[in-house]
Amino acid sequence: MATFRSGPPTALVPSAHLLKHGRLMANEYNEEYDVPRKESWAMPHSTTRGTTKWTLMIATVTLLTGTVWAHHGWTGYEEKEQTVTGTIRESSYENPHGSIRLQADGANGKTWLVVLAPTGRMTDRGLTRDALKVGTRATAVGYAHKTTQDEMRAERITIAGKTTELR
Repeated sequence: MATFRSGPPTALVPSAHLLKHGRLMANEYNEEYDVPRKESWAMPHSTTRGTTKWTLMIATVTLLTGTVWAHHGWTGYEEKEQTVTGTIRESSYENPHGSIRLQADGANGKTWLVVLAPTGRMTDRGLTRDALKVGTRATAVGYAHKTTQDEMRAERITIAGKTTELR
């Protein structure tokens, strides 16, 4: 049986209830020492140490799992690379990925939604918001989406003779 040190009458002291249930209740009376308990929940140190450790481990795993699931893979895209040249009709320079609507050259030019890189990566590599202005000519090299016929993920984009690697 565990031994506990006694303190002044206002100190939190053990009782049969503590040993039976492993916790102390607020405003509970300790018959063994004939003093009221402190007005708080308390647990013996050995119990709180294990509980705290498990709580931290569960919280860490939960956060890491959320981070992994928050980002997606690229398995929804074809493996064969293709090139589309045309005119930018819309652009978005926002996270999680920038994008442009690129109207391909030709009389029946298809308009593609081209998924670019995150804005931080594009900025670091010199592809600014101003480079993606509506009306600008661009060439995107990337992979078409397997199920969305007008979407592609760009590996690189060339604007005004400058090629930017996006991956």
